[in-house]
Amino acid sequence: MTDALQSLERDVAAALGEKLVRAMADRGELTIEVAAADLVACARILRDDATLAFSTLVDLCATDYEGFADGARRGPRFAVVLHLLSVARNRRLRVRAFCPDDGFPVVDSVIDVWPAANWYEREAFDLYGVVFSGHPDLRRILTDYGFMGHPFRKDFPISGHVEMRYDPVQRRVVYQPVTIEPREIVPRVIREDSYGTGKS
Repeated sequence: MTDALQSLERDVAAALGEKLVRAMADRGELTIEVAAADLVACARILRDDATLAFSTLVDLCATDYEGFADGARRGPRFAVVLHLLSVARNRRLRVRAFCPDDGFPVVDSVIDVWPAANWYEREAFDLYGVVFSGHPDLRRILTDYGFMGHPFRKDFPISGHVEMRYDPVQRRVVYQPVTIEPREIVPRVIREDSYGTGKS
């Protein structure tokens, strides 16, 4: 870990205290993990603490850990990941919070902290099914209104559940169950541990 990342880790640990579950360096950035119940409180601290000043939410996404590390990983399936930028301090931080319930993944919305989270949270809801409690307008943003399921989940079928076609007799678009046989055409890619680090 570089000196800059160690300094950031110390500052974050001092500011968050017991709310910090763990911290690790990955791909040149610090990733911290906080409990889902503490996400909004931690977000406010990260934004308002003068030594951190993470005023900008660059991105927010969800992650599905089903089958991660060939199934060797244990713990919750879904996580919400925030990518933060401190313009004043020239620092970046990745914040991860796991949803406690795999069957109904829920975390609190961070819109009150960073209004830019609005459409990012809608996207994570649409594609992964993560519900953001307190979001003022949580509805699908990329898929159709009648879309069933969440297409970025690892267990979502590649061909989907329904297909639409134009019916010349009814003279309109109709939805019907998928008629394509399910198949896997993409081989699994396994990368060595040093992939993307610049080390051979």
